[in-house]
Amino acid sequence: MFLQAKALGQSLFSRPYLLLTLTMLFWGGNAVAGQLVVGEVSPLMLTFLRWLLVCSFLLVTAGRRVIAEWSGVRPRLLWITGMALCGFTGFNSLFYVASHDTTAVNIGILQGSIPVLVLLGAFALHRTRVGLLQVVGAVITILGVMVVATAGDISRLTTLAFNPGDVTMMIACLFYSAYASALPNRPKVSGLVFFTVMSLVACVTTLPLALYEVFSGTVIWPTPKGWAIGLYIALFPSFIAQIFFMRGVELIGPGRAGIFVNLVPVFAAGLAVVILSEVFHLYHAVALVLVLGGIWLSERRKVS
Repeated sequence: MFLQAKALGQSLFSRPYLLLTLTMLFWGGNAVAGQLVVGEVSPLMLTFLRWLLVCSFLLVTAGRRVIAEWSGVRPRLLWITGMALCGFTGFNSLFYVASHDTTAVNIGILQGSIPVLVLLGAFALHRTRVGLLQVVGAVITILGVMVVATAGDISRLTTLAFNPGDVTMMIACLFYSAYASALPNRPKVSGLVFFTVMSLVACVTTLPLALYEVFSGTVIWPTPKGWAIGLYIALFPSFIAQIFFMRGVELIGPGRAGIFVNLVPVFAAGLAVVILSEVFHLYHAVALVLVLGGIWLSERRKVS
């Protein structure tokens, strides 16, 4: 039995397309989990528990590697802290706050704007060359985001009548794009060690946020359902998905692996309709086509 399980694991880890597809499915499922957990645990407490559980998994599997590679981590610890604050603490806290005020379909589609925001961030931080197709793709993607934010009524832009949850989610996407834009300058340590240290920082920095909910009287302590969903979030979108993604990048390269991120809004929208019975409106379809089409245009020259 053990040998069969080991062989199955080795077979799985040699299939990058399956690994990356599962990763995007887990990440898309996070939008649904964010809706299911509303009322079962408060968003900032959930964010802290997520990273506490992830750290528990990682310290068991990668603790010795962190110690072995600490000399490469220590000089860049401040930089790593800043990245974790943006990509893990800020993004996830706002993600679950947004889940209280908008739908999983909206969250999934808005999350699809991240690749284009990363493109704009790379230009701002690194003066990365941006071609005409990438500019057109960015504009189309942003238009798709506006379609979601205005529920298909672009005239709302004149009155700035936006859903607060959609605005919160867009701010979360900006945080994550800042993190992703800084990834080229990350410390030269293994991906697993880098992820472990980032998770530790996120665990520490989300604790004050959880304590704020406690002392302000807004905390919702996890119910049994809240614990179950929190465990799913920690295990699948956070821990397993990251391991799968790193392996996928190792096998086929970051350019080709990055294209799979386009599946996140597709999976999120589909799962929201099937599991949550959310209504998929015509403007959602229009926005999804615009977001994915814009990303496709903006990434055409980056794929090798």
